[in-house]
Amino acid sequence: MINKLNHIGIAVRSIEDTRRIYESMGLKVESIEEVESQKVRVAMLPVGTEVRIELLEPTSDESPIAKFIEKKGEGIHHLAFGTDDIQTILSQMEEKGFRLIDKTPRPGAHDTLIGFLHPKSTNGVLIEMCQEEK
Repeated sequence: MINKLNHIGIAVRSIEDTRRIYESMGLKVESIEEVESQKVRVAMLPVGTEVRIELLEPTSDESPIAKFIEKKGEGIHHLAFGTDDIQTILSQMEEKGFRLIDKTPRPGAHDTLIGFLHPKSTNGVLIEMCQEEK
């Protein structure tokens, strides 16, 4: 079951340049890490206690984020919903007819397991399901 909006992913060319925008609004970068498997650097900015803004900076021209920016420009990349049982939610989504990018969860940023629903089955919105590892 989906239990919260976890984060909003935003594709950016530069975390350092973009973070200034959010910091001028009073938000603070909580952490920055590199996810080598996705060829991306990730910065998390908490908004309250439950939701975060996730800035995604490509580390390679082959990164899915680099390709997204090349095609669509910087901006909102995905919505991420939290769950306590990612494998079950991915299976349920597939049973309901959603097209999955990930049939099995994979490691994501900040000690999470993630899986994506294809935007062709969600009216053009890339949706990520994520489970925080305990």
